Amino acid sequence: MNNSLHLNNVILLTVFIGGCLLALQRTEPGRRWLTALVLVLPVGYLLYRWAIFRGQVREALIAAGAALVLNGLFWGLYGRRHPPLSSDMIRVIGMEDEDSAT
Repeated sequence: MNNSLHLNNVILLTVFIGGCLLALQRTEPGRRWLTALVLVLPVGYLLYRWAIFRGQVREALIAAGAALVLNGLFWGLYGRRHPPLSSDMIRVIGMEDEDSAT
């Protein structure tokens, strides 16, 4: 049994898990449940199955911890001051609004 840590898997999983957590973090608050249901839960389950199949549970847990720390740092440094905007603030400019856009 090889007991060495596969650093390339840790880095790739950290980026992958971090991206999913960032998407959840930056989603509009009313739609976070949908993002969790469609993105985070399936990805988490697939990563769990992959880690069990490959026998790399330690790498997956280290990557999840690193992704949580990085997302916590992002939230602390940027996300707290700049929360995600609501969909009510989106303004679509169409053909009839062309004069008011300039």
